[in-house]
Amino acid sequence: MPRGQGKSIAQNKKARHDFEIEETFEAGIVLQGTEIKSIRNGRVNMKESFARVKDGEVFLHNMHISPYDQGNIHNHEPTRARKLLLHRKEINQLIGQTQQKGYSLVPLKMYIKNGVAKVLIGLGRGKKKYDKREDLKRKQQKREIDRAIKESLK
Repeated sequence: MPRGQGKSIAQNKKARHDFEIEETFEAGIVLQGTEIKSIRNGRVNMKESFARVKDGEVFLHNMHISPYDQGNIHNHEPTRARKLLLHRKEINQLIGQTQQKGYSLVPLKMYIKNGVAKVLIGLGRGKKKYDKREDLKRKQQKREIDRAIKESLK
């Protein structure tokens, strides 16, 4: 199964708008108690989340997983930092690349693959305002071309 494939739970659509993603990594995620039940119910928000390398480990911050409805006192804190599971070689690569100016680790998508929750994180460089405008222009032109082709086929 290719990277990023599985039952999609949540996507960070703003990430591809704000960042130019150069490389992606598939990571497992360390969860507590009822978090997996909330994830399977689709109660995840990745909007303001980001990943950071600390002490040779990668952590995901600000990802909101809602407390499980049928959970009790064993429910989890919604926005706690969660450890991501990557190979040592990948972590070393990320350490080297994130130390370069302008690079960030951005979670792109959360999905379930073979019964296990996975996060697709991207190594990206922040886009400038004019880059975003260029992307929007390109998207609009493609839409107009597709529309014209579709009308000419009628």
